[in-house]
Amino acid sequence: MIAIFQNAGYMGLYGGLDVDDIHKRKGLEVGQKILDYMGSTELVANLFRISQTEEKLRKDEITGAKAATATHYKVGEEVRGAIEKIGGTMPEDLPTPEKAFNRLKKNNLSD
Repeated sequence: MIAIFQNAGYMGLYGGLDVDDIHKRKGLEVGQKILDYMGSTELVANLFRISQTEEKLRKDEITGAKAATATHYKVGEEVRGAIEKIGGTMPEDLPTPEKAFNRLKKNNLSD
């Protein structure tokens, strides 16, 4: 059920692309996490989607998997709409970093 909920948020933000589509588009291997392979702009959009979904679920007292999943999709769509409105680059069109975020963070700490 969690996977369906997570997928809905991605689909809203990425114009209908699901986790598998995004994974393929980024050229990721099995086991590599999408969130680890995002530049700052894409990561911030996703974190905003996630945080605003949490807020809306809590504030509007949304319960049940179906309603929560629909809300996650809608929030993703709204974030996508805001990006489009300001003339930003759609998340699926942003470049994929060569190194995972957690690896970059680890390398910067050791330098």
